[in-house]
Amino acid sequence: MEYRFADRINNLKPSAIREILKNTDPNVIPLAAGNPAVESFPIAEMREIACKIFDEQAGVAFQYGITEGYPKLRELLRQRLHDKFGMGTENDELLIVSGGQQAIDLATKVMCNEGEIIVSENPAFIGALNTFRSYGAKLKGVDVLDDGMDIEALERTFQENPNVKMLYTIPSFQNPLGTCTCLEKRRAVYDLCVKYGVVILEDNPYGELRFDGEDIPTIKSMDTEGIVIYCGSMSKVMSAGIRVGFVLAPKAIAAKMTVGKQASDVHTNQFFQMLIAEYMEHYDFDGHIQKIRALYKHKSGLMLSAIRETFPKEVGYTIPQGGLFLWCTLPEGADMLAFVQFVKERGVSVVPGVAFNVEEGTPSRCFRLNYSTPSDEKVVEGTRRLGQALQEFLAK
Repeated sequence: MEYRFADRINNLKPSAIREILKNTDPNVIPLAAGNPAVESFPIAEMREIACKIFDEQAGVAFQYGITEGYPKLRELLRQRLHDKFGMGTENDELLIVSGGQQAIDLATKVMCNEGEIIVSENPAFIGALNTFRSYGAKLKGVDVLDDGMDIEALERTFQENPNVKMLYTIPSFQNPLGTCTCLEKRRAVYDLCVKYGVVILEDNPYGELRFDGEDIPTIKSMDTEGIVIYCGSMSKVMSAGIRVGFVLAPKAIAAKMTVGKQASDVHTNQFFQMLIAEYMEHYDFDGHIQKIRALYKHKSGLMLSAIRETFPKEVGYTIPQGGLFLWCTLPEGADMLAFVQFVKERGVSVVPGVAFNVEEGTPSRCFRLNYSTPSDEKVVEGTRRLGQALQEFLAK
């Protein structure tokens, strides 16, 4: 039988990162992943909590829950966002979702019709870009500079495209760049979106993972006009596999997202919602996050030291203050895709920069590195292999 697929999926390409992760060759060091470090998972505590749930609340944990999420977890998260980050008003609602990816999907589902424009940072998270494409949105990219989006280019984009519906941004430790949007630009982005009537989708899976510098207020904390949909995740601070995220959004938007979720998965995994709630209420959640920050400071330091020792001087790279990634740029004229294959043959995987381009097919001289997933030894060895490969490749 010849299958005729829906237009929304027919031209959608698989995630380059997911495809790379299918490579299970033990001789290849994966600097391409975006997974949290296994040693960051609070396994002993989660085992203890799981046993308690099995013994005392199994009837609740394994039954259907409400779409909006486990009430105790919603309460704890909302209180934390308000007290620690100054987010949330009486006009906002908090919704538990199945990972940050579902938050992006639901926001797009309820806000954007086919053919409407979404403006995104460029480069940007491939999972978000593919979601936007799957709903038939037209994408416009605005280049990200060292301190955030090019604000003049952003306003020009709004002026030239009067039907922009939504802006997508990862202001803190951006994926793939690893950079952070400064406070001045966060305010400028918010003010422009108010001026042009554009909803902001603020994606912040890495915000808790700052290990250098000072915290910067979220865009959502500035939201007096009800235009910001804020997405958070437990993937990087508890466990990626539990698939628990959350959304803080104006009540009218959250209500529509709830209906959209009911048409998708009914509700997020009840057992893991309860486990996280118990951990947040009765264990040292902030202390746990501090340990993760120290871990990633150490691992990023190992990678940066190896980069400084082995990379040719003409190769540029970002220096992250948090998160999981850094971004490398080859010199003018270098063939990035050829280089990615070159290093793979030498036992290292990296993600080609073209995977993150808003406009598909646009060339790139860049690639993304991850320091959280490999062991310390593999971070060092993989980066050194990469440096040696760069020396050989650029000498040709």
